[in-house]
Amino acid sequence: LPALAADPNEVAIGARQGYMKMVVFNAKPLFGMAKGKIDYDAELASSLADNLLQLSQMNTVRMWPKGSDGDEYLESNALPEIWADGSDFSNREQTFRDAVAELASAAGDGQSTLRGKVGGLGKSCKACHDDFRAE
Repeated sequence: LPALAADPNEVAIGARQGYMKMVVFNAKPLFGMAKGKIDYDAELASSLADNLLQLSQMNTVRMWPKGSDGDEYLESNALPEIWADGSDFSNREQTFRDAVAELASAAGDGQSTLRGKVGGLGKSCKACHDDFRAE
């Protein structure tokens, strides 16, 4: 079990990968509804956005210990730039939180409203991945 691993970086990587899977699990249907690929469901959209809101409020600092970027031993797509002096990684987390809060406040208000709000979430994810995640 990863939680019993001797290497704390391995444990942290497992935790953040699980966290990201939960974000995707809740965000993907919202993107699908916004694009019309999934029928819009106000109750489901609200529920998914509320789940994202709860996730965004988690303190994830312990998931990002210095040295937990990927190498041949640790399987991670995190780039060392996350921990570099002057990194704005924590600002990107705040941008994600803000986008999720805006989305959660309106996700159940119709497909066009959802479409207008889900873009901020997508932009926040992409910006972080572009600068801090290896392909």
